[in-house]
Amino acid sequence: MTATPPIRPSAHPPYRWTICALLFVVTTINYMDRQVLSILAPTLQLELHWSESQYASVVYSFTLVYAFGFLIAGRWLDRVGVRRGFATAVVVWSLAAIGHALARTTAAFSVARGFLGLGESANFPGAIKSVGEWFPREERALATGIFNAGTNTGAILTPLIVPLIALNWGWRWAFVVTGSLGFLWLFLWLALYRDNTLKSEPSESLPLKGSASSGAPLGVSNPWLRLLTFRQTWAIVAGKFLADPIWWFYLYWLPKFLDRTYGIKLAQVALPLITVYLIADVGSIGGGWLSSTLLKRGWTVNRARKTAMLLMALAIVPTALAPRAGSLWTAVLIVSLAAAAHQGWSANVYTLASDMFPPSAVASVSGIGGFAGAMGGVLFQWLTGRILDATGGNYASIFAVCGFAYVTAWTIIHVLAPRLEPVKELS
Repeated sequence: MTATPPIRPSAHPPYRWTICALLFVVTTINYMDRQVLSILAPTLQLELHWSESQYASVVYSFTLVYAFGFLIAGRWLDRVGVRRGFATAVVVWSLAAIGHALARTTAAFSVARGFLGLGESANFPGAIKSVGEWFPREERALATGIFNAGTNTGAILTPLIVPLIALNWGWRWAFVVTGSLGFLWLFLWLALYRDNTLKSEPSESLPLKGSASSGAPLGVSNPWLRLLTFRQTWAIVAGKFLADPIWWFYLYWLPKFLDRTYGIKLAQVALPLITVYLIADVGSIGGGWLSSTLLKRGWTVNRARKTAMLLMALAIVPTALAPRAGSLWTAVLIVSLAAAAHQGWSANVYTLASDMFPPSAVASVSGIGGFAGAMGGVLFQWLTGRILDATGGNYASIFAVCGFAYVTAWTIIHVLAPRLEPVKELS
């Protein structure tokens, strides 16, 4: 059997943007499946008599498994390839999403959330690895911003679809319908996607043994623990550990915040959430576009990425004022700006792995970063439940953390990787 020749990222641009579209759609489905719970949270809390802490335990059941799944998924995707890995992951998370409909107890919901987290943990390492394989460096942040916009699109569609289903057919059918979407995407993925054994463009070659420019196969793996010895890995860990929990908070607690503070119920929640995540979509694409544009104008990777990330971090600071906004739409606009800036931040943080590591390590490093972000999410969700129970639902201290987390993360990244220099020691 004749091997398929390698394809450079510059070859067949329509095909690589088709790949980007597939990644956008699967990320949309990913976020729809995980957000159904938050949309239904007030309904489920009344029906199942959950306290804030019990709801938090269901939420972090997903996040805890998701965290360890990131480690497994990143390493596994580097070994088996994106096509096979994504297909398996989508089957697992779609079955788990549907499985929520069978849950009757808090423990059963936690189990379903755990399996959902296991499957969904492959989404971002796989998407980042796919972008690193198919796109030249100057287009990666833009491509990442586009597929990452699926997180907001999913968050926009979910409050439109889920209340409609739940109010007409019951909340269990909301899990069944959204969980089934992954199988439709799977057909397109298997029909269209093929793993790329490319070597990067000669013009963007890096002096890395085993990097995209060296001709080393992409399947070559690096010892996982060795990745923890590099400052660049810890820079990515900081960027995820401090920022990702804030996004988890918006995703799982924002409907409850709006319900408690402004009396927004299931039938009314769509418009505020759509506003937040529609504006966030602009930030996701805009943040990736900004650093990509600066690179095309001759800026260094370090200067372009960090300038974009600093602007995003500063735009998030006003989030600390959200609980004191005084009106629903003032609070919604403050959170919308923060969500948009978070997505712009994420588009650039995701790209740091392919900026500083060879292709054989990108998914593994992304997995380590995702693990850190999810573990930060577990801690933050646990604290959120307990703070709300202790304060009678006062969100002020929680939003204060949300406002200043990114500036702190940017500072740590700059200290650990002052020039975003590529790792030269990996083979």
